[in-house]
Amino acid sequence: MATWSPEQPHNSLPSLPPGTDLETRPVLKQCVTARAALAELKQATELIPNPGMLINTLPLLEARASSEIENVVTTADRLFQHLHAEGAADPATKEALRYRRALLEGFATLAEHPLSTRTAEAVCSRIHGVTVQVRRLPNALADAATREVIYTPPQGEARIRELLGNWERFVHAQDDLDPLIRMSAAHYQFEAIHPFTDGNGRTGRVLNSLFLVERGLLPSPILYLSRYIIRNKSDYYRLLLGITRDRDWEPWLLYMLRGVAETAAWTTTKIGAIRDLARETADRVRAELPKIYTRELVDVVFEQPYCRIANVVDAGIAERQAASRYLKALAGVGVLGERKVGREKLFVNTRLLDLLTRDD
Repeated sequence: MATWSPEQPHNSLPSLPPGTDLETRPVLKQCVTARAALAELKQATELIPNPGMLINTLPLLEARASSEIENVVTTADRLFQHLHAEGAADPATKEALRYRRALLEGFATLAEHPLSTRTAEAVCSRIHGVTVQVRRLPNALADAATREVIYTPPQGEARIRELLGNWERFVHAQDDLDPLIRMSAAHYQFEAIHPFTDGNGRTGRVLNSLFLVERGLLPSPILYLSRYIIRNKSDYYRLLLGITRDRDWEPWLLYMLRGVAETAAWTTTKIGAIRDLARETADRVRAELPKIYTRELVDVVFEQPYCRIANVVDAGIAERQAASRYLKALAGVGVLGERKVGREKLFVNTRLLDLLTRDD
């Protein structure tokens, strides 16, 4: 194997699968834990009567954290506020909202075609808001503090596409390698190929979520894996580089599997709390506002923390005038709060917002 140098394009990046055993004893042991946590998460999602409660909220938390890893910083509160009013948002919030759309649009395309370079290009394009294709120019990654080059990915469109073709075949290979180990190895390879000028990290993390759905491990892209990565950011980059420099796969695989296990357990707990709060709120509205109570109305105010009159109308629950009356009635008994954002009046489910933004 050619000697790797950070200043030289890594055109000799080895193909997948690597010429080493990925399923070591420690990796397989951690894999069992991660698979059990994912199975519990999948079961928890099936107990939520309205899937919109999850698909409209958890991917937004993933979008915020994944963007923050790349120093695009906003808050969950701003993201929820501007979910349907993006024009008034600051640039970082707009960029994180584009990440969420990339995740959900990628999820939708799984019904049409499997994960591929085409998927990656579409995801990266959505994140940036412009059409993005595999790069043709060289690229180099430098340490932000010292400006020292730490990695130079492969260059030349033909070589990049050749490596991406191998990445695709590995992702879809029909062998006995556990899907979570496959996902972790594929994520390293995608980041090492670094096929785009910018947005590779976020695109790669979207692809992780889509892979779990494609393999049937989750029904939708709700695993908040970037929460773990941002808490262990230096390890994330250190272990990726460890494979490139030393072909040291085991620490990276253990890192990713621990991340899946930890965030699956966290997400399962969060889903349980959402379910309990929704049930408690339904009982309260039924008791205090029996004339307007419907399960569908409660569902709408739990699909996202900030509710607009249009959300109630679009759900087919009431016309605009009645929808406004319903939301004001919910605010009157303290189920919702009223907040002015620009010229618009929003109704906020403060307990849901607190639950989602509290990182415990």
